Amino acid sequence: MSFRTEHEIHRRRFGRNLGVGLTLVAFIAIVFGLTVVKVTNVGPIQGFDHVVRPELMPAEEGGN
Repeated sequence: MSFRTEHEIHRRRFGRNLGVGLTLVAFIAIVFGLTVVKVTNVGPIQGFDHVVRPELMPAEEGGN
């Protein structure tokens, strides 16, 4: 029993699939890394919910 030889188009498809797969893995790694950095940043987190927040308003100069 002999195995058939692989056609040239299958090798090209494998190369493209490998490239797309590696690109996808790299994209996922970048998004994951950015997410980890953003979550571990211990700064104040404020969402945009259409509410005026006094702490975000610029301070008035010149006293009271």
